[in-house]
Amino acid sequence: MIRWMTAFVDMPSDAFDNGVLFWERLTATTRSSPRGEHHQFATLIPPDGDAFLRVQRVADGAAKVHLDLHVDDVPAAAVAAERLGAEQVADFGYRIMRSPSGFVFCLVPFHGDHQRPAPVVSAAGTCRVDQLALDIPYAAFPAEALFWAGFTGWARRTGSRPEFEVLARPPELPLRVLLQRLGPGDPRTATTAHLDIACGADVAALAVEHVGRGALVERVEERWTTLRDPAGLPYCLTARDPSTGVLT
Repeated sequence: MIRWMTAFVDMPSDAFDNGVLFWERLTATTRSSPRGEHHQFATLIPPDGDAFLRVQRVADGAAKVHLDLHVDDVPAAAVAAERLGAEQVADFGYRIMRSPSGFVFCLVPFHGDHQRPAPVVSAAGTCRVDQLALDIPYAAFPAEALFWAGFTGWARRTGSRPEFEVLARPPELPLRVLLQRLGPGDPRTATTAHLDIACGADVAALAVEHVGRGALVERVEERWTTLRDPAGLPYCLTARDPSTGVLT
C-alpha cells in the first residue's frame, strides 16, 4: 500500500530560514521554490535519487516532524487507517490523519518516486537521514504499535534495546520506522516523532560539525547523540551504517 514516504520538518516562522538552511547543509540538498497558499511548503531536493524531505513554515508552536505516506488510492488508505483506529482530521484531496495516540500523518497520492538518495559525505564523515522514530507514551505503546504494523503491513522486529521495535519496510523506501516506547515516568501524552541519522563510526565527528552549523548537543549515549537544530527540533546521530542501517 505505501509506495513512498516523506518526512516533513515543521518549523515556526521566526526560525524557519535558519532551520531550512541547516537541513539543506546537513543533507546536501537544495530548497525548491516555495509552494502553498502562503508559500509555506518547500522540498529539499537531493543531488541524486528522489526527494523524501520537505519543510513547512508554521505560524507558531514548537518545531516538529510529521510524516506523509504516498499511496495509490488515498480514500481507500484513509478508510483502512480509520478501521485500525486512526481518525481523519481533514480532507484536502490528500487526507490529514491522527494515529490512535495522536501522531499526525498525511496520506498523499503516489507520483512514482522510487530511488533513495545516496549517503552524504562531508569532511567529518558519512551520514544518511534514514529513520523516523515514533516516540510513543508508555501506556499507548501496544495499541500504537499494533496500528502501525497493521496499517503498513510491515512486520515488527525486535530492536537493539527493550524499548525499541522496528518495522521491516521494503528496502526501496527511504525511511525506516522505529517504534520507541517512552518510560512510564515520561510526561508526554501523545506520540511525537524525530529523525535519526545513520553515521556509522562518525557520530562524534559529525556532532562537532553540526554544532558548528548551529545545533546544540542535548545528550551523549553510547550509540547515539541527541541534538537540537537551530529551530529547536530534536534529532539523533546514531552509530548505524549509512548504507545498511545496521548498528556498527
